[in-house]
Amino acid sequence: MYDIVFISYQEPNADENYNKLLKRFPLAKRVHGVKGIHQAHIAAAKKCFTKMFWIVDGDAHIVDEFKFDHEVPNHQLDHVHVWRARNSVNGLVYGYGGVKLFPRQMTLDMDITKPDMTTSISRKFKAMQELANITAFNTDPFNTWKGAFRECVKLSSLVIDRQKDEETFKRLNTWCTRGKTKPIGEYAIQGALAGKAYGEENRNLPKNLQKINDFDWLLERFNGNA
Repeated sequence: MYDIVFISYQEPNADENYNKLLKRFPLAKRVHGVKGIHQAHIAAAKKCFTKMFWIVDGDAHIVDEFKFDHEVPNHQLDHVHVWRARNSVNGLVYGYGGVKLFPRQMTLDMDITKPDMTTSISRKFKAMQELANITAFNTDPFNTWKGAFRECVKLSSLVIDRQKDEETFKRLNTWCTRGKTKPIGEYAIQGALAGKAYGEENRNLPKNLQKINDFDWLLERFNGNA
């Protein structure tokens, strides 16, 4: 019913994930290498012809049971829908890295200055309880660190609209303490701790928080040069 777009940048497992997606959904489109998270999603919206469109991240392994068959009622065509994903490092199951269903025009018109891209599209948000994918972001040291850093900046700075503080702090603690024995898991914990500290320090400095969407800046920080 809705177009599917796979968005990738530099994920080492992106080609493999996209080919698996195509085997089940051969009309899925792809946006690759667009710099900037907001800009990549705007590019995805421009490829679509349906009022709503699906987004699959480059590090997402879609579970067999997920069918991309949700039909949005008319009164929710202005809602952002986010499905649940299982974190491959710490086991958390929530919207981080999950499949999303966005309103096309609102995505084209989104506020690109907000650090959290998903909540910058609409103030109306619907959390879907079905598991859509495994977020396999622990592919190499930098991508693992980057994923954890960005998410924990958003959690610790409380920048995500409508988040529940108790739930947020539980997730933040899990990011910072679990998964060391998983492949490259130590980089996830390092990134989480660094992200937690950066988010707390810059909670009231939106320009600094926007930097988490600049992958060049993230690489410099990972290398100790920023």
